[in-house]
Amino acid sequence: MNSENFKIVSVSSDALIIEIVDPSKFSGEFSIGSYVGVPCREHAGQHVVGVIDNYKVKDHYISDFNAPARSPSFLLDVKLIGMLHETDTGMIFKRGGHGIPLPPNNSIRILESNELDEIYSTDLTKKDKLTFSSLVNSHNTRVPINGNKFFNKHFAIVGSTGSGKSHTVAKLLQAATDSKHESFDGLNNSHIVIFDIHGEYKSAFPGCNYLNSEKLKIPYWLFDGDELSELFIESSENNSYNQVSQFRHAVIENKKSHNKGKKVFFDSPLRFDIHEVIRYVKNINAELVNKKKSRKPEDKDNKVFESRIPEYFNEEYEFDKLTADFVNGPYTGEFERFLMRLDNTISNSRLDFLFKDVDELTIEGVLQQFLGYQENKEANVTIIDLSGIPFEVLSITVSLISRILFEFGYYYKRLLSEVSDCETPILLVYEEAHKYVPRSDLTRYRASKNAIERIAKEGRKYGVTLAIVSQRPSEVSETIFSQCSNFIAMRLTNPDDQSYVRKLLPDTSGDLISNLPTLQSGEALIIGDAIIIPSMVKIDKCITKPNSVDIEFFTKWSENWKTVKFENITELWKPSDNVEL
Repeated sequence: MNSENFKIVSVSSDALIIEIVDPSKFSGEFSIGSYVGVPCREHAGQHVVGVIDNYKVKDHYISDFNAPARSPSFLLDVKLIGMLHETDTGMIFKRGGHGIPLPPNNSIRILESNELDEIYSTDLTKKDKLTFSSLVNSHNTRVPINGNKFFNKHFAIVGSTGSGKSHTVAKLLQAATDSKHESFDGLNNSHIVIFDIHGEYKSAFPGCNYLNSEKLKIPYWLFDGDELSELFIESSENNSYNQVSQFRHAVIENKKSHNKGKKVFFDSPLRFDIHEVIRYVKNINAELVNKKKSRKPEDKDNKVFESRIPEYFNEEYEFDKLTADFVNGPYTGEFERFLMRLDNTISNSRLDFLFKDVDELTIEGVLQQFLGYQENKEANVTIIDLSGIPFEVLSITVSLISRILFEFGYYYKRLLSEVSDCETPILLVYEEAHKYVPRSDLTRYRASKNAIERIAKEGRKYGVTLAIVSQRPSEVSETIFSQCSNFIAMRLTNPDDQSYVRKLLPDTSGDLISNLPTLQSGEALIIGDAIIIPSMVKIDKCITKPNSVDIEFFTKWSENWKTVKFENITELWKPSDNVEL
């Protein structure tokens, strides 16, 4: 390539305009996104590095109509990104810079693949490198990122439907779980929990710890106050304050009775019996008190209750107005709808994962379930398939799992404080995150938003980080996104989403953001602390893919009419203890 055919015509602190005098001397060696190097006159081995953002066509005005026609030249807009220094040990890239020294050196050239490799590998050790993509404009140039800086901070992957978002998530996590920097057999020490709302990722991780609504066990007694209230109490009812007050009192007292000698709070992760709590509520809803016996409750068998607890936990009593001395208790008749909600909730077969066979579970067993520490079947990746979880409990299910994994990290760090910062860093991946942490103040999202926003603010200190995956970033909580340090942005066609992502990006990305609507499937912009410069990349293909392929509608429609066995489908649809969804 003849570098004399380049000519610098304009210089600013962060950009150049370069004229290509005779375009006929080039034949597709570079394009928008290509990297150029401008040697510094006074510093041998030092180049200013820039990226071609766009170009303009410059027409040549010819006053003599008899003169031969001239081809137009081109003006390249180049954004400066840093300096490339040649040292005894190789090339070193430093971000930033302040234009180029005067006078400019016109010996401009397109950087070679080996120089691009040097740029992307700057300050990366072998243990740091994580590679799962290549440059869009130079497929031979691999683009490593700093795995530590990527995973020890929260990150986001955003892209419209069909942009290759699920494949990107799968490839990234596959690269992480396959990484080994020492010679050993078996699993590495990665711990990843995927909240899979559409059931896509099981096929991408054949050896995963897979939990669906049939296998998942989450004991209701692990719920905190907000989660219990969301599960059982209708906030729109006029007397919800009394419901919360008495339900809270009953749960605390029931935990005390089942955990003698322990310090008990409403949020304490201690076992209690929901059936005993319901008996208590039924009794105070039906009780009558005797005015002549210090207004103490008295049942129809003339049993006087000196104290409602623990008596009301043990048996459901019958009350009858035997004389005029009997009057309603303080809550008589107030909890009819509350009791219906309690009974309907615990008898709902779709909520068996909360209430059925959970009395013998321990906190240790629940944690092992979520972190892949199953006996004889350990796994780096735990997939929690939420597709079978009823929508009305989706938020509190995600909230509970997120919260106890955060608290596991918190208490584990306290245990290790004298020895190590963390032994088992955990990544929580929220697919379709706008379903759990939307920009909404509705009550049904409160539990999951509180739990995940707390992790966003504090989780890094305790070895718990977030991956926020969404096709609608503009609908995700700003608190969550503001804590993300790295972004993988794929094709985004919605203007609101493009604008939102542009405001969130922590780096100066120039015109790269303008490319988001036109990216092909599998192409992405990676930007943040983990990559040396913002880059447009092509994500590697997965060997084992998530089940998120687009259905070829027209091809299927063009085939012969298919016979559907409706009975087989509805059998899967109907609840059954023997069918695994």
